[in-house]
Amino acid sequence: MPRTRPLLAESARSAALHHLAQHAREDALPLHLRTCQCQTRGCRWHPPHRGCTGPVLLVLARDCGGRRWRLADTCAACAAVTPQAAAVPDTLLAHPVAPTAPRRPAPDRPGPGERERVRQMLTYLAAALPRFCSPTARLLALQCALRADRHGRARLPSGLLRGMRLGGNAVPWHELTHAGWLRPMASAEHNRPGMTAQLLDSAVLAQAPTRSDRARAAHWALHPAPLTIAHGMPPAVHLAALALAAHTALRTGSAETEQLTRLIGLPLTQVEDLLDRLILTRVLDSWHHDVRNESLRWYLPLFTAWTRHLTPPGI
Repeated sequence: MPRTRPLLAESARSAALHHLAQHAREDALPLHLRTCQCQTRGCRWHPPHRGCTGPVLLVLARDCGGRRWRLADTCAACAAVTPQAAAVPDTLLAHPVAPTAPRRPAPDRPGPGERERVRQMLTYLAAALPRFCSPTARLLALQCALRADRHGRARLPSGLLRGMRLGGNAVPWHELTHAGWLRPMASAEHNRPGMTAQLLDSAVLAQAPTRSDRARAAHWALHPAPLTIAHGMPPAVHLAALALAAHTALRTGSAETEQLTRLIGLPLTQVEDLLDRLILTRVLDSWHHDVRNESLRWYLPLFTAWTRHLTPPGI
C-alpha cells in the first residue's frame, strides 16, 4: 500500500470532497449504459418501496457509520428512500473540485442556532397568543419579538413590512393589540419610515439569549432555508414554510399535527392546503399525514437538499 501523508483535521473535509469528486468524474458511465445498481443487488441498500422509477442519478451514500462511502448509479425512487444518501448534481461532475483552505463562517451568517431560536419563539407564541390570531399576525409577532430591544420596543422598517406583504395592512396590528400583546407607537424618526411597537409581553424577551442572537434569527425567518419561498407569497404560506423549516433536517422533517396547527394558527385542513401549495411551488416534494402517530411528515426535492447541503453528514 503506498504511503500517504496524514491530513490535518482542518483540511480533511476538502481532501475528502476532492477525492469523491474525482471518482465521480472518472468512473461515470455514458448515460445509455447507466442502470439502477441497487436493483441488481436485490435492493439491499434501502427499505422496500414500490419499485424503481425515475431518472438514474449518481448517488453518494455512507455505510458503517461513515467509515465507508459508496458512489453508485441509482434511480430517483431508490435514491429517495436510501438512508444517509444524496444525489450528486451534474454541476459537480463538470468541473474539478480543488482542495481549498477552510473558511470561517461569517459572524452574521444564520445557522442551526438561528433555526432553533425561531422554533422556540414560534412555540412560545403558539402558547402566548390567542387562537384567533391569524397566520399574518403570528408572522408579525415573530418579527416584533425577535427585533425588540431590551425595553421591549420593536421597530420594523417599511421595506421589511412590504417584503412581508404587511405594508399598509393594519389588521394584524389590530389583532395583536386586541390580544393585549403589543401597543403600536408613533415613530419619532420621521426620516426612517416604518412601524414601532411596544411589546406588552415581558416574558417574550427571555426566549433568546441576546438581542444580536434574536436579530440573526429574525433574518433567517425571512428566508428559512432550505424551504425558502418565492418573494411575494402570502404570509400564511411564508409562516407554513417557516414552521416546516424549523423542524427540517437535510431533506425531511416531521412534527406532531396538533403542534404544527398551533404554530401556524390554522385548522388541519387549511394546513394541508398550504402543504399542497408548497408542493405546487416545488418547495416540497411530498408530504403525508401519519394518522396513527398523529404527525405530519414532509420531504424536500432531492436536488434542493443538495444545493442547500452540499456536504453529506460525516464528511
